[in-house]
Amino acid sequence: MSATTKWIAHFKSNGLHQRIDWNVKPSVTAKEIQTILASLQAWQLGETSDGSHLIRAATKYAHAINDPAYVESVKLFIKEEQKHGNNLGKYLDAIGKPRIKKDWGDTLFRKIRYFNTSMEVWTLAVITVESAAQIFYQCLKDATGCGLLKQVCTDILIDEAYHIEFQTERLEILFENKSLPSKFFANKLYTVFFFATTLVVWMAHKQLFKAGGVHFKKFMRKMRYKYFKTIYCVAFKRNMLLNIAN
Repeated sequence: MSATTKWIAHFKSNGLHQRIDWNVKPSVTAKEIQTILASLQAWQLGETSDGSHLIRAATKYAHAINDPAYVESVKLFIKEEQKHGNNLGKYLDAIGKPRIKKDWGDTLFRKIRYFNTSMEVWTLAVITVESAAQIFYQCLKDATGCGLLKQVCTDILIDEAYHIEFQTERLEILFENKSLPSKFFANKLYTVFFFATTLVVWMAHKQLFKAGGVHFKKFMRKMRYKYFKTIYCVAFKRNMLLNIAN
Protein backbone atom coordinates (compact mmCIF):
# COMPACT_ATOMS: atom_id res chain seq x y z
CA MET A 1 0.00 0.00 0.00
CA SER A 2 1.45 3.38 -1.01
CA ALA A 3 1.66 6.28 1.45
CA THR A 4 -1.14 8.09 -0.40
CA THR A 5 -3.43 5.05 -0.42
CA LYS A 6 -2.79 4.52 3.29
CA TRP A 7 -3.89 8.07 4.12
CA ILE A 8 -6.98 7.90 1.93
CA ALA A 9 -8.03 4.77 3.81
CA HIS A 10 -7.31 6.44 7.15
CA PHE A 11 -9.33 9.59 6.44
CA LYS A 12 -12.29 7.59 5.11
CA SER A 13 -12.26 5.31 8.16
CA ASN A 14 -11.83 8.19 10.61
CA GLY A 15 -14.75 10.01 9.04
CA LEU A 16 -17.07 7.26 10.25
CA HIS A 17 -16.35 7.97 13.92
CA GLN A 18 -18.88 10.10 15.83
CA ARG A 19 -17.16 11.20 19.03
CA ILE A 20 -19.46 14.06 20.06
CA ASP A 21 -22.83 13.66 21.77
CA TRP A 22 -24.74 16.76 20.73
CA ASN A 23 -27.54 15.84 23.12
CA VAL A 24 -25.27 17.05 25.93
CA LYS A 25 -26.14 20.61 26.91
CA PRO A 26 -23.27 23.12 27.15
CA SER A 27 -22.38 24.00 30.73
CA VAL A 28 -19.85 26.78 30.17
CA THR A 29 -20.05 29.71 32.60
CA ALA A 30 -20.29 33.38 31.71
CA LYS A 31 -16.77 33.95 33.11
CA GLU A 32 -15.36 31.10 31.03
CA ILE A 33 -17.05 32.43 27.90
CA GLN A 34 -15.48 35.83 28.48
CA THR A 35 -12.05 34.20 28.59
CA ILE A 36 -12.33 31.80 25.64
CA LEU A 37 -14.83 33.38 23.24
CA ALA A 38 -12.56 35.55 21.06
CA SER A 39 -10.10 32.71 20.45
CA LEU A 40 -12.87 30.17 19.93
CA GLN A 41 -14.51 32.39 17.30
CA ALA A 42 -11.20 33.13 15.55
CA TRP A 43 -10.16 29.48 15.41
CA GLN A 44 -13.61 28.45 14.19
CA LEU A 45 -13.28 30.90 11.32
CA GLY A 46 -9.83 29.57 10.48
CA GLU A 47 -11.13 25.99 10.26
CA THR A 48 -13.78 26.91 7.65
CA SER A 49 -11.58 27.49 4.59
CA ASP A 50 -12.80 25.79 1.42
CA GLY A 51 -9.23 24.67 0.73
CA SER A 52 -9.33 25.68 -2.93
CA HIS A 53 -5.79 27.12 -2.94
CA LEU A 54 -4.38 24.04 -1.21
CA ILE A 55 -6.18 21.76 -3.67
CA ARG A 56 -4.73 23.74 -6.57
CA ALA A 57 -1.21 23.40 -5.16
CA ALA A 58 -1.76 19.69 -4.45
CA THR A 59 -3.07 19.10 -7.98
CA LYS A 60 -0.01 20.75 -9.52
CA TYR A 61 2.30 18.76 -7.25
CA ALA A 62 0.47 15.44 -7.80
CA HIS A 63 0.77 15.90 -11.56
CA ALA A 64 4.51 16.56 -11.24
CA ILE A 65 5.14 13.39 -9.22
CA ASN A 66 2.57 11.27 -11.12
CA ASP A 67 0.49 10.53 -8.03
CA PRO A 68 -3.06 11.73 -8.84
CA ALA A 69 -4.47 9.99 -5.76
CA TYR A 70 -2.59 12.50 -3.59
CA VAL A 71 -5.22 15.11 -4.49
CA GLU A 72 -7.93 12.91 -2.99
CA SER A 73 -5.94 12.51 0.23
CA VAL A 74 -5.63 16.30 0.52
CA LYS A 75 -9.35 16.77 -0.16
CA LEU A 76 -10.16 14.29 2.62
CA PHE A 77 -7.76 16.13 4.94
CA ILE A 78 -9.53 19.41 4.15
CA LYS A 79 -12.91 17.78 4.77
CA GLU A 80 -11.74 16.77 8.23
CA GLU A 81 -10.57 20.32 8.95
CA GLN A 82 -13.95 21.64 7.82
CA LYS A 83 -15.61 19.19 10.21
CA HIS A 84 -13.69 20.89 13.01
CA GLY A 85 -14.94 24.29 11.89
CA ASN A 86 -18.51 23.01 11.66
CA ASN A 87 -18.36 21.49 15.15
CA LEU A 88 -16.90 24.65 16.67
CA GLY A 89 -19.58 26.66 14.90
CA LYS A 90 -22.27 24.32 16.20
CA TYR A 91 -20.91 24.82 19.71
CA LEU A 92 -20.99 28.60 19.31
CA ASP A 93 -24.60 28.28 18.18
CA ALA A 94 -25.37 26.15 21.24
CA ILE A 95 -24.06 28.81 23.64
CA GLY A 96 -25.78 31.60 21.71
CA LYS A 97 -22.63 33.32 20.46
CA PRO A 98 -22.03 34.50 16.87
CA ARG A 99 -19.68 33.06 14.30
CA ILE A 100 -17.39 35.86 13.16
CA LYS A 101 -16.55 36.58 9.52
CA LYS A 102 -13.26 38.40 9.96
CA ASP A 103 -10.20 38.11 12.21
CA TRP A 104 -6.75 39.66 11.74
CA GLY A 105 -4.87 36.40 12.22
CA ASP A 106 -7.13 34.51 9.83
CA THR A 107 -6.85 37.34 7.29
CA LEU A 108 -3.05 37.19 7.47
CA PHE A 109 -2.90 33.44 6.90
CA ARG A 110 -5.50 33.58 4.13
CA LYS A 111 -3.41 36.17 2.26
CA ILE A 112 -0.35 33.93 2.57
CA ARG A 113 -2.39 30.97 1.29
CA TYR A 114 -3.80 33.00 -1.60
CA PHE A 115 -0.39 33.71 -3.10
CA ASN A 116 1.20 30.36 -2.31
CA THR A 117 1.32 27.60 -4.92
CA SER A 118 4.20 25.63 -3.38
CA MET A 119 3.31 22.27 -1.84
CA GLU A 120 6.41 22.55 0.32
CA VAL A 121 5.36 25.87 1.86
CA TRP A 122 1.80 24.61 2.30
CA THR A 123 3.02 21.51 4.10
CA LEU A 124 5.38 23.47 6.33
CA ALA A 125 2.58 25.93 7.23
CA VAL A 126 0.12 23.17 8.09
CA ILE A 127 2.63 21.37 10.32
CA THR A 128 3.37 24.60 12.18
CA VAL A 129 -0.23 25.73 12.65
CA GLU A 130 -1.48 22.28 13.60
CA SER A 131 1.34 21.85 16.12
CA ALA A 132 0.12 25.06 17.77
CA ALA A 133 -3.47 23.85 17.38
CA GLN A 134 -2.73 20.81 19.54
CA ILE A 135 -1.73 23.11 22.39
CA PHE A 136 -4.64 25.46 21.65
CA TYR A 137 -7.33 22.77 21.81
CA GLN A 138 -5.85 21.17 24.92
CA CYS A 139 -5.91 24.59 26.60
CA LEU A 140 -9.47 25.21 25.38
CA LYS A 141 -10.44 21.83 26.80
CA ASP A 142 -8.81 22.64 30.15
CA ALA A 143 -10.08 26.23 30.39
CA THR A 144 -13.70 25.27 31.13
CA GLY A 145 -15.69 22.57 32.86
CA CYS A 146 -18.06 22.19 29.90
CA GLY A 147 -18.40 18.51 28.98
CA LEU A 148 -19.66 19.23 25.47
CA LEU A 149 -16.74 21.52 24.66
CA LYS A 150 -14.34 18.92 26.01
CA GLN A 151 -15.82 16.37 23.60
CA VAL A 152 -15.41 18.77 20.68
CA CYS A 153 -11.77 19.43 21.63
CA THR A 154 -10.98 15.73 22.15
CA ASP A 155 -12.33 14.88 18.70
CA ILE A 156 -10.16 17.58 17.12
CA LEU A 157 -7.07 16.54 19.07
CA ILE A 158 -7.41 12.95 17.86
CA ASP A 159 -7.61 14.16 14.25
CA GLU A 160 -4.76 16.66 14.57
CA ALA A 161 -2.24 14.03 15.65
CA TYR A 162 -2.80 12.20 12.37
CA HIS A 163 -2.81 15.45 10.39
CA ILE A 164 0.68 16.31 11.62
CA GLU A 165 1.90 12.80 10.78
CA PHE A 166 0.35 13.09 7.30
CA GLN A 167 2.04 16.42 6.62
CA THR A 168 5.40 15.54 8.19
CA GLU A 169 5.61 12.43 6.03
CA ARG A 170 4.99 14.58 2.94
CA LEU A 171 7.53 17.22 3.97
CA GLU A 172 10.16 14.50 4.32
CA ILE A 173 9.42 13.32 0.77
CA LEU A 174 9.67 16.88 -0.54
CA PHE A 175 12.87 17.55 1.37
CA GLU A 176 14.63 14.37 0.25
CA ASN A 177 14.12 15.31 -3.39
CA LYS A 178 16.08 18.54 -2.97
CA SER A 179 19.68 19.16 -3.94
CA LEU A 180 22.19 19.54 -1.10
CA PRO A 181 22.40 23.37 -1.41
CA SER A 182 18.59 23.57 -1.43
CA LYS A 183 18.43 21.42 1.68
CA PHE A 184 20.82 23.78 3.46
CA PHE A 185 18.63 26.83 2.78
CA ALA A 186 15.42 24.90 3.40
CA ASN A 187 16.31 23.83 6.92
CA LYS A 188 17.03 27.46 7.83
CA LEU A 189 13.75 28.60 6.28
CA TYR A 190 11.78 25.87 8.03
CA THR A 191 13.13 26.88 11.43
CA VAL A 192 12.51 30.62 10.98
CA PHE A 193 9.01 30.05 9.62
CA PHE A 194 8.06 27.65 12.42
CA PHE A 195 9.07 29.91 15.28
CA ALA A 196 7.90 33.17 13.67
CA THR A 197 4.46 31.61 13.20
CA THR A 198 4.61 30.27 16.75
CA LEU A 199 5.00 33.81 18.08
CA VAL A 200 2.09 35.08 15.98
CA VAL A 201 -0.17 32.36 17.38
CA TRP A 202 0.88 33.17 20.95
CA MET A 203 0.16 36.88 20.51
CA ALA A 204 -3.26 36.15 19.02
CA HIS A 205 -4.38 33.66 21.70
CA LYS A 206 -2.27 34.21 24.81
CA GLN A 207 -5.34 34.78 27.01
CA LEU A 208 -6.73 31.38 26.07
CA PHE A 209 -3.36 29.65 26.51
CA LYS A 210 -2.96 31.16 29.97
CA ALA A 211 -6.52 30.14 30.90
CA GLY A 212 -5.54 26.59 29.97
CA GLY A 213 -2.48 26.72 32.22
CA VAL A 214 0.15 27.42 29.55
CA HIS A 215 2.25 30.55 30.05
CA PHE A 216 4.66 31.85 27.41
CA LYS A 217 7.73 29.83 28.46
CA LYS A 218 5.69 26.66 28.68
CA PHE A 219 4.11 27.35 25.29
CA MET A 220 7.51 27.86 23.67
CA ARG A 221 8.85 24.74 25.35
CA LYS A 222 5.95 22.71 24.00
CA MET A 223 6.41 24.17 20.52
CA ARG A 224 10.15 23.43 20.58
CA TYR A 225 9.31 19.83 21.43
CA LYS A 226 6.90 19.68 18.46
CA TYR A 227 9.53 21.30 16.23
CA PHE A 228 12.05 18.58 17.08
CA LYS A 229 9.46 15.86 16.44
CA THR A 230 8.58 17.23 13.00
CA ILE A 231 10.65 19.90 11.23
CA TYR A 232 13.99 19.05 12.83
CA CYS A 233 13.61 15.34 12.17
CA VAL A 234 12.96 16.11 8.50
CA ALA A 235 15.52 18.85 7.86
CA PHE A 236 18.36 17.43 9.94
CA LYS A 237 17.66 13.72 9.64
CA ARG A 238 20.69 13.05 7.44
CA ASN A 239 23.04 14.84 9.85
CA MET A 240 21.52 12.95 12.79
CA LEU A 241 22.15 9.61 11.09
CA LEU A 242 25.70 10.58 10.20
CA ASN A 243 26.40 11.58 13.81
CA ILE A 244 25.03 8.27 15.06
CA ALA A 245 27.17 6.37 12.54
CA ASN A 246 30.29 8.22 13.66
